[in-house]
Amino acid sequence: MKTLIKNGTIVNEGKTFRGYLVVDGEQITHIYNGEEAPRGSFDKTVDASGCFVMPGVIDDHVHFREPGLTAKADIESESRAAAFGGVTSYFDMPNTVPQTTTLEALADKTALGSQKSHVNYAFFYGATNDNVESFSQLDRHRIPGIKLFMGSSTGNMLVDKAESLRRIFQAAHDLDLPLMAHCEDTDIINSNMAAFKKRYGDDPAVEFHPAVRSEQACYESSRLAVQLAHEYDTRLHIAHVTTARELDLFTPGSSVTGEAVIAHLYFTEADYATKKALIKCNPAIKTLSDRTALRKALTDGRIATIGTDHAPHEWKDKQGGCAKAASGMPMVQFSLVTMLELVDEGVLTLERMVELMAHQPARLFEVQKRGFLREGYQADIVIVRPHAPWTLTRDQIQSKSRWSPMEGHEFQWRVEQTFCNGRLVYDKGAFDASVKGQPILFRS
Repeated sequence: MKTLIKNGTIVNEGKTFRGYLVVDGEQITHIYNGEEAPRGSFDKTVDASGCFVMPGVIDDHVHFREPGLTAKADIESESRAAAFGGVTSYFDMPNTVPQTTTLEALADKTALGSQKSHVNYAFFYGATNDNVESFSQLDRHRIPGIKLFMGSSTGNMLVDKAESLRRIFQAAHDLDLPLMAHCEDTDIINSNMAAFKKRYGDDPAVEFHPAVRSEQACYESSRLAVQLAHEYDTRLHIAHVTTARELDLFTPGSSVTGEAVIAHLYFTEADYATKKALIKCNPAIKTLSDRTALRKALTDGRIATIGTDHAPHEWKDKQGGCAKAASGMPMVQFSLVTMLELVDEGVLTLERMVELMAHQPARLFEVQKRGFLREGYQADIVIVRPHAPWTLTRDQIQSKSRWSPMEGHEFQWRVEQTFCNGRLVYDKGAFDASVKGQPILFRS
């Protein structure tokens, strides 16, 4: 199948220009910069007039819940949501059932991805207090890196032994694998929760969540992670940075990098009054000044990637306060259109948004032939239309959870089409369920 994408405005590698893309089979074969259409015959022509053509989003942080937690979500439903949102590749986290902390569990999850995923997939390998010996048996070309939970949100995946932490940082360095860390200090969180329960009962209001999972809890854990990364010269990527104070730990261009996620870039603690536990996540959404600092860090180099921490739950589990309501929200379908609104607000440029959501994840994790519009690269492409307002209703939500904190919001941009490996998986509301993604390869 040879496809011509014509009349669009291409956004790629810091440049925006009117041009044409030619896709032959799975790959981009030609990029034309200019008004003159390429000659030749094409099996399909896509008119992208009035639209922007960009590399598909690479979401470096999702929880698709399979295996074992499929009442919440599964790979089929959440990868469909990704396709609807212009996300063509994702890295899934290891806190499933069983956890992705053995070679067998990793192989089983990869098999599920090949059977069920509509977009490209990869799976982090999870660190525990006692599985570091298995790291050397991992295929470095098949995983984005090692995921380390230095916080309490994932139960028995918490790594809390000093010697285990040191061995993990050393092993990640020795294998030259990125280490992605969830950083919150468990002792501080537990102490805060005990104090709030003593004062307000067994389930304090969700408005107290950012005081329980506090700035101090985040900073102390992130500070320790950065200290260890420097000590062992480990490539460290800190997930879902939430505080202005943590941002001081990052120096642009160093091997220690930070991720911001949509929830912390969009909401503030004031939104708990109306959204309640629908925006409860770990780490917690914090102050307006923290959000302002995070937004600034998108353009000054201290934030390297934008992910979602997409984490669906059943509706019943989202009821309650800061002790009982589950933490996490489904955002993969709405990450791109939400960030495009921040572009409209002047928070960052369109070119920088593409850098953070496609180019940088590809560079940071050394993704092979994805994340850019380049000749010879896989044709993972999203076409978006500005000035096309629409309001999110529940029936449009593709996540199996069937709810979103964005329900009722009027978006100003629309995802028109999503190509995955040259195949049109999403087309103006129509979805091709026959399209399957490919395993993402790393480190040539």
